[in-house]
Amino acid sequence: MKRLLAAACLFTVLPSAESGDWGSWRGPSSNGISTEKDLPLKWSKDQNVAWRVPMPGPAGATPAVWGNQIFVTSIDGNKLVLICLGTDGKEQWRQEIGSGNKDVRGDEGNSASPSPITDGQHVWSFMATGDIACFTVDGKPVWGGNLQDRYGKFRIAFGMSSTPVFHDGRLYLQLIHGDGKAETSEALVVALDAATGKDIWKSERVTAAHTENEHSYASPLLYDFGGVKYLVTHGADYTVAYNLKDGSERWRLGGLNPHNDPDRRYHPTLRFVASPGIAEGIIVCPTAKNGPVFAISADGEGDLTGSKKAIKWVREKNTPDVPSPVILDDLIYLCRENGILLVLDRETGEEVYMERTHSMRHRASPVYADGHLYLTARDGKITVVKTGRSFEIVSQNDTGEAMSASPAISNGTIYLRTFDALWAIRK
Repeated sequence: MKRLLAAACLFTVLPSAESGDWGSWRGPSSNGISTEKDLPLKWSKDQNVAWRVPMPGPAGATPAVWGNQIFVTSIDGNKLVLICLGTDGKEQWRQEIGSGNKDVRGDEGNSASPSPITDGQHVWSFMATGDIACFTVDGKPVWGGNLQDRYGKFRIAFGMSSTPVFHDGRLYLQLIHGDGKAETSEALVVALDAATGKDIWKSERVTAAHTENEHSYASPLLYDFGGVKYLVTHGADYTVAYNLKDGSERWRLGGLNPHNDPDRRYHPTLRFVASPGIAEGIIVCPTAKNGPVFAISADGEGDLTGSKKAIKWVREKNTPDVPSPVILDDLIYLCRENGILLVLDRETGEEVYMERTHSMRHRASPVYADGHLYLTARDGKITVVKTGRSFEIVSQNDTGEAMSASPAISNGTIYLRTFDALWAIRK
């Protein structure tokens, strides 16, 4: 996979996403929301299970699903692989993306953490090693390479776990890392031609972050509402938006980890893991380790730090560390890493309720479908909560297998990537 293959001719008219396709980590609109109805609310090892396929090793990447194909990453010994299965559970092909897996934080993750992305004709896979590759959905190589060879060594404690964004023929990546010294920031935001892997633009992402805060484990997201489109990146003490065309900075929000606030000391390990939540007109920017969550208007420009016009509200504490927000109608759902579900009013930030679901580490991000929120715990137990202003647990479901990947929802099926297997949950 070290050479670029001439593949522009392979990129013809792309099929548009149907409501049932889940082409990337946070789903069709980058917000963890599915429009599907009548999904299973209860399951077990043998109830509402269409099939279970063992995986060659663990990973925390969410499957990508398009039509009748599922794409999932995994380690396989020392190999980092991309596997394609049909929705019947039968493997169609697998390709090696790279090698040299590294397990991080004990049982928390490995080099196969970024999720694959597909548009129904091609599939892209990025690994924490910097290896990146594109294939047709039939498994034919299109291009590949290593981004550390191109942009320099990744200096990040627990691996580059960020999932790229695909949009309109481009791949967008945030590579937020560094050696701990703010004056030598190595963070980049890049746009690649999805057909060839070649650079389109590259922007240095300069902030004053230092120590562990130079490292971000969040993923970029596409804001795409009302004809307004831009890339949202998150990490190194800032949320920063970029114009898609040329990589110029659209706006930045600081104050997430203040450097010069006498009332708040700088937190040297406030590295961001949760990605922002997006909805029309609003972006919710989490920090980490019980730090503040900011809600801002999505139409801002320039430096929004401290702006009373741009910042809608700030939630100071009892906030998530790893799971990303879900914004639905007039409410914002925040799942804390200890299983407590915090629900806030979208416009005011006022607390609607804060209730415990399952007392276990929560690493996956919540997903929504048909009036219910699905919250995934590290031990594999998934709590289904009815959405709205009253707290109601509908069910708690357990396959008995550890899990850190967010579920994917497609065509009446919930796909669960546990550390041991890929499950298809279907009525």
